Parts: sequence; structure tokens; C-alpha cells
Amino acid sequence: MVEPRNRRFLAEINIVPLVDVVLVLLVIFMVTTPMLHRGIDITLPRSQSNTVVPMERLVITIEPDRRVYLGKDLVTLLDLRKRLGEAKASNPLVSVYLRADRRVPYGRIVQVMDEVKGVGIERLGMVTNPQGTMMKEEIFKPL
Repeated sequence: MVEPRNRRFLAEINIVPLVDVVLVLLVIFMVTTPMLHRGIDITLPRSQSNTVVPMERLVITIEPDRRVYLGKDLVTLLDLRKRLGEAKASNPLVSVYLRADRRVPYGRIVQVMDEVKGVGIERLGMVTNPQGTMMKEEIFKPL
């Protein structure tokens, strides 16, 4: 058989595979985005009043193994003093919030508070959980 010579070529771009790839990428980003922001896990003590209002602030976190973080950066006490001094110089009304696990020795908390006060920052707050949000492991046993 003889084939006709006037065959037509398709001049259109097939976008179905492109749409499939874009949808797969969209699903991948939707699944992985919530996993990108991971905080530091600590158990906060409870209090009757929770007076922390949302605003721009510095957060110092002390883990049970006495490691100190400024934001999400691990710092030493000397580095903490230096960085707090820089923050105080750029904003004299800077607020610092201290998040310490309740298993942290009180002496370590006082050391960090001394560093904050030594730089001249007067606005220092303690972060606690509200009284109503008690977890099972947080139930205190009598001494």
C-alpha cells in the first residue's frame, strides 16, 4: 500500500504531562511545609494568669540539660550577653521572655536572668502554661 504524502503534523504542545508534574510538586510542598517549622520541646510550668501579649520580642529558652537558646540559636552565657547588648542598643525598649523547663535548676535560671539584667534590659517576662492545660506527666505528687 502507498501512504498519502500530505500527512498533517501536530503543532500543539501537549500540556497534560506539565500539569501532572506541577500537581505532584504542589502536593509535595503542601506535605513538607508544616514540617519545616520545628520548635524546641520543653515542659513549661503552670500559672493562674497568662499575661504574655503577642509582639516582637526575644525569647530565651533553657532546656532541662541546661542548654540556653536565644530564639532557635544555641548560645553560651557570654554570647548571650553580647547578643542581648546588641539588641538593647538597637531597641532600648526590647522585651525578653524566658522559657525554662520546670526541671531546670533554679540557679541556672538566675544566671540567665542576671545576664539579661546585666545588659540593662528591664522588660523580662517568664513564659508559663495556663493553669487549665495540665498534661498527665505534669501532675505533682506530694513530697
